[in-house]
Amino acid sequence: MSLDTVKHASETPDSEQPWKELGLKEDEYARIREILGRRPTGAELAMYSVMWSEHCSYKSSKVHLKQFGEKVPANDAMLVGIGENAGVVDVGQGYAVTFKVESHNHPSYIEPYQGAATGIGGIVRDILAMGARPVAVVDPLRFGAADHPDTKRVLPGVVAGIGGYGNCLGLPNIGGEVVFDECYQGNPLVNAGCIGVMKHEDIHLAKASGPGNKVILYGARTGGDGIGGVSVLASETFDDTKPTKRPAVQVGDPFQEKLLIECTLEIFKEKLVAGIQDLGGAGLSCATSELASAGSGGMRVELDRVHLRDATLSPEEILMSESQERMCAIVEPEHVDRFLEICEKWDVIAVVIGEVTEGERLEIFWHGEQIVDVPPRSVAHEGPTYHRPYARPEWQDALQADDAGKLPRPQTGEELKDQVLKLVSSPNQASKSWITDQYDRFVQGNTVLAQPEDAGMVRIDEETNLGVAMATDGNGRYAKLDPYTGAQLALAEAYRNVAASGAKPLAISDCLNFGSPEDPAVMWQFAEATRGLADGCLQLGTPVTGGNVSLYNQTGEVAIHPTPVVAVLGVIDDVNRRTPIAFAEEGQLLYLLGDTREEFGGSAWSEVVHQHLGGLPPAVDLDREKLLGEILISASRDGMIDAAHDLSDGGLVQAVVESCLRGGHGARLVVPEGLDAFTFLFSESAGRAVVAVPRSEELRFTDMCGARGLPAARIGVVDGDAVDVQGEFALSLTELRTAHEATIPGLLA
Repeated sequence: MSLDTVKHASETPDSEQPWKELGLKEDEYARIREILGRRPTGAELAMYSVMWSEHCSYKSSKVHLKQFGEKVPANDAMLVGIGENAGVVDVGQGYAVTFKVESHNHPSYIEPYQGAATGIGGIVRDILAMGARPVAVVDPLRFGAADHPDTKRVLPGVVAGIGGYGNCLGLPNIGGEVVFDECYQGNPLVNAGCIGVMKHEDIHLAKASGPGNKVILYGARTGGDGIGGVSVLASETFDDTKPTKRPAVQVGDPFQEKLLIECTLEIFKEKLVAGIQDLGGAGLSCATSELASAGSGGMRVELDRVHLRDATLSPEEILMSESQERMCAIVEPEHVDRFLEICEKWDVIAVVIGEVTEGERLEIFWHGEQIVDVPPRSVAHEGPTYHRPYARPEWQDALQADDAGKLPRPQTGEELKDQVLKLVSSPNQASKSWITDQYDRFVQGNTVLAQPEDAGMVRIDEETNLGVAMATDGNGRYAKLDPYTGAQLALAEAYRNVAASGAKPLAISDCLNFGSPEDPAVMWQFAEATRGLADGCLQLGTPVTGGNVSLYNQTGEVAIHPTPVVAVLGVIDDVNRRTPIAFAEEGQLLYLLGDTREEFGGSAWSEVVHQHLGGLPPAVDLDREKLLGEILISASRDGMIDAAHDLSDGGLVQAVVESCLRGGHGARLVVPEGLDAFTFLFSESAGRAVVAVPRSEELRFTDMCGARGLPAARIGVVDGDAVDVQGEFALSLTELRTAHEATIPGLLA
């Protein structure tokens, strides 16, 4: 390669450059030339191309995302918000918790195992970079049709990658989701979340301040895997009709990451770093430009000092490589020797590659020749901002007019029974234990709740039993019918799931998965969903601490359903007072909390029985969600309920079956006055939960609900070895368990 230096670039303004092949638009390339006052060098072009990609710059989404900061005020718990590697909230007793959800969708379709594994590795390093010890992971997943041959390729590989990487790190996988829908056939969604714990004084930020401070790259060697990786791969549509840029997917090494975690935590303990950033999407291009941009502004890097796995890599490839298990730290000169000693102790390669300077430029050199001279903010934070056109799609009205309420309903108890069996054995409602059993959910000994519970929960202090809970939820069918309401339903369900466990919801992270932003209909879906989420967070008092946007999730002209996934984090003072979903004791009284209406648009029943999607999703009442949450938390804290399960996909009957199977006890149910059996069992009205109340607490519990104005109807009792809907049908737990547990192994065998 002939070295393309800054001096040479200034002298050869007309040299042709592969800006288009790197994913830049003509006006973006012109803007880069305007910023620099010359054409970029090859290394500069590489940096701008990955940092200005959709995945890294959020150029199509940030005009909408700013609502999260402008519309939703921080609450008392918020310590670090949007803009850092992950958000941080105060959970009391001097502890802070950091959490985030990100996507690794496109890489996981191409190379399921490594795509999913490095998705876990990347989100764990985001949490680590905040100064926290990672304590748990979650994995919201979406796949194509359960019986499609390619699902058998993608799903087992993704699950093995998540389990292989997370299990090797010793991190319990405490929650997530698995959803099947043909809309995800060519674009599975592999979202990964992580929770980390630290003391308030241990919070670290990604900034490079203090001229003379050293820039240290440490961790794995830089290789050719993932060059352009997720930054380019996640910024365009898969299309079978034309060649598609498909850079090598990153390759993970969880054992190297485990060493990196322990090494970094020891470095934090000795307070040796002034700033830190993990290397994820866009690799060194991101780490150097973001650190410099967030700090004093100047940095000099000697790129030839970077430790390589492949000596043939060009400077552009080194800057674009997304090799895993790497971190970049800013260290004061007097701490460098000790920093390097700790790295050597943990067998982690570390090298000083540069220093913070007085200036306002990011300068990168290669064997003494200057190959980069840029204002770092222009790379990291001042990329393009697109006001993409958006418009309500022409088909939306017809879709909403195709009301699910018109679908034929079961007329007899026998038909009800058949449809309940069909529902609980359908891929989306069936047991996911074939998947979750591949994850270590209890490593470290602090897991309190894990799938199939409503929320995952971990203890973070062994003396006081302080704990945190997290739930992730999203329903693409609801969002397809109405993106604004669909996003709020995702928020409401995650909020409700956390409250049902006994934890108080504090804040959210999100992963917004959509099709191509160049399609006005998709941009309308995105705009409506972000507006709905911001409005909902304002009403619930749950600020957005950060998140991720994944666009271009479509093949050709076919986009996925809009899929906003919401993660809600909550805190519980004493994990011993948690509420499980299991009906575990005969004689417990079953109460249905909330209002049940005829709401079947986007429902599991309409999908499973009629293969139908149409109408309007359930209505959202966030004030009711807040009240329900308060009741569930108070009842848990004061010992008034023994079990609670939120009502969502599949309605009451799905929740009751899951709670019965989890506890090994049946239930006798009575249809309340004013409801027919079908609506009682299958409605997906929001703002509801079913709870098991000890007989000794019934009066106290119903008095509390009555005083607070929450509808509470006694609908049955925990009893026997069947789900018995009085006057309609009975299904034995044996029959239900067989139906519920056989589906996924049968499909994937």
